[in-house]
Amino acid sequence: MEWNKEWRPLAAIAAAFLVCFYLPVGWARFDDAVMEALHLVKWYAREHVVLCLIPAFFIAGAIAVFVSQASVMKYLGANAPKALAYGVASVSGTILAVCSCTVLPLFMGIYRMGAGLGPATTFLYSGPAINVLAIILTARVLGLQLGIARAVGAILFSIVIGLLMHLIFRNEELEKAKAAAILPEVEVDRPLWKNALYFASMVAILVFANWGKPDGTEGFWYVLYASKWALTGIAALGLGAMLVAWFGVRWWKVAATAAATVAAALLVPHAPMVPFLVGVLGLAYITNTNGEGMQAWFASTWTFAKQILPLLLLGVLAAGLLLGRPGEEGLIPSEWIAGLVGGNSVRANLFASVVGAFMYFATLTEVPILQGLIGSGMGKGPALALLLAGPALSLPNMLVIRGVLGTRKTVVFVLLVVVMATIAGIVYGTVF
Repeated sequence: MEWNKEWRPLAAIAAAFLVCFYLPVGWARFDDAVMEALHLVKWYAREHVVLCLIPAFFIAGAIAVFVSQASVMKYLGANAPKALAYGVASVSGTILAVCSCTVLPLFMGIYRMGAGLGPATTFLYSGPAINVLAIILTARVLGLQLGIARAVGAILFSIVIGLLMHLIFRNEELEKAKAAAILPEVEVDRPLWKNALYFASMVAILVFANWGKPDGTEGFWYVLYASKWALTGIAALGLGAMLVAWFGVRWWKVAATAAATVAAALLVPHAPMVPFLVGVLGLAYITNTNGEGMQAWFASTWTFAKQILPLLLLGVLAAGLLLGRPGEEGLIPSEWIAGLVGGNSVRANLFASVVGAFMYFATLTEVPILQGLIGSGMGKGPALALLLAGPALSLPNMLVIRGVLGTRKTVVFVLLVVVMATIAGIVYGTVF
């Protein structure tokens, strides 16, 4: 037996045995943390997988199949005009009200289609960070100053982080630009306006299905919330019509899916996720049984799902074990966190940035969490630092990014977010 080849498996087995042997089962904090991890992953599965991730997977799959590589390179590639590429990527979050995990399939789709590292990471940061609803809620609940600081900081951060990623890995980007320069012009089956409407319908489904409830019961935002499922249904009908008219899908398949969805809505009117899931299953059937283009769409969607979803669920379990759910505790006591983010020291801002980067925030949940921490003595600077690092990153998010970009680029991206959030917190806390 060659021990130089076998010592690593032996060490792994020994380490696993020691972990099992000394598991602190029966220690109240450990038992509670395990339950928090299970509660968090259950909540994530119920609230985010069907309504957020599955539509995002379909959008990413459509990008990979129906958007030509030349088109992506033209607007977001390494040779694209910088003002256009970073401008488009930096404001994407105002349209996509997504969290740090839902943005991942979209990021993976455009990056693998040839988007430059800079614009792709700008999009990766801006998607969850520049959420117009979250910024409005921040201003309303935490104050106008903090809301404006969050909006300005997030837009500037997305561009600066993207530019720095481009500069740090510029040699690789130059190689990508050279390869892009020799790509042949691809003939398109549909004009740009048709593709724009097609993607707009899917984005509308994603956005309206996840529209959060505002504080009040009056005004424009509440009207949108009250109409969210009607608007989602209209967008779905538009998508179905386009599939029939432009993609050659049999009309009866779309009609059958629509009928089944309406029937489910009538049978379980208080559980909108059920008809939504019926519609998703119908779309999966349509895409998997209707010609090469549709089947390629389904195959690409499934590829994204099986690559991303297991890592996300493992990451959510780990985040719940360590930090617990909002208002609950994991292995790390919440008073430790509250005690370390008071004042405006470098340590407080850095700690807030790091905790925010690893903790999972669903869309809009960061605001009530911050409200509680500020009430416990959190300083203004660390509050902004957490707002700028938290929604854009999470432990599940990092695991998936590593699978796309590799360890080195992921570490650099995370460090850039943490360092810039820390600096912004120090400056904001000093000025205000």
